[in-house]
Amino acid sequence: MIYILTGGPATGKGTRSDILAKALNIPHISTGEILREVSKTNEDIASKLQKGELISDEIITELLKDRITKEDCKEGFILDGYPRTLKQVDLLDNLLNELGRKITKVIELTAPDELVFKRILERRQCEKCGRMYGIDFPPVVEDVCDDCGGNLVIRTDDTKETLKNRIDTYKANAKEILEHYKNVGLLKTVDSSGHPERIVEEVKD
Repeated sequence: MIYILTGGPATGKGTRSDILAKALNIPHISTGEILREVSKTNEDIASKLQKGELISDEIITELLKDRITKEDCKEGFILDGYPRTLKQVDLLDNLLNELGRKITKVIELTAPDELVFKRILERRQCEKCGRMYGIDFPPVVEDVCDDCGGNLVIRTDDTKETLKNRIDTYKANAKEILEHYKNVGLLKTVDSSGHPERIVEEVKD
C-alpha cells in the first residue's frame, strides 16, 4: 500500500495522513518534516524554507529513498508533501520502479483559501516534540502541548507572506501533476473542509 496525499498548504495533509496511517498501520512520511529536521543543521535549506522556496528535487528524492527503504515501510506508507513538480513525479516513479513498488492511490485534498489562511495563521507546534495543534485539534490548555507539556509556538515559515508564496507555488505546479495522475487512473479528489475523522473515512472508502 502506497498512498500519496497531496493538496495546497493547510488542506490537512499532515493531520489526515496521521489518522489514516494509524488506521492502516503503516508509516506517515512527510517530506516537509524531513526537510525541517535537516534544516536544523543546513543553513541553505533553512533559508529556503523560511522564504517558501522549493528544495532541489534530487535532494528531496535522496532523503525520501533513505526513509522508505527502512523496515517499517515494508508493508507500505503514506507520502505527504511529495511529489510537488513533474520532475519529482518522474523521480518518484523511477525510485519506486527501482524498488519494485507501485502507487496505490493519489488523494488530492482541497479547501477554500479563506479556510487555508485561518488554519495556517492559527496553528501552533510544540517546540519539544513537534506535535501540531490548530482549529481542528486545539490543545487542552492554551499554548501547552497535551503530550509533553512543551510550549506551543508559531512555526517560522507560518507567515502571511510565506503562505501566499507557498499557495502560488503549489497552484503553479499542481495542475500538470494532478492531470498526470488522473490520466493514469490514480487520482481521487476529496474536500477537506470538514472534520479530519470524517474525511479520513471517505478516503479509506
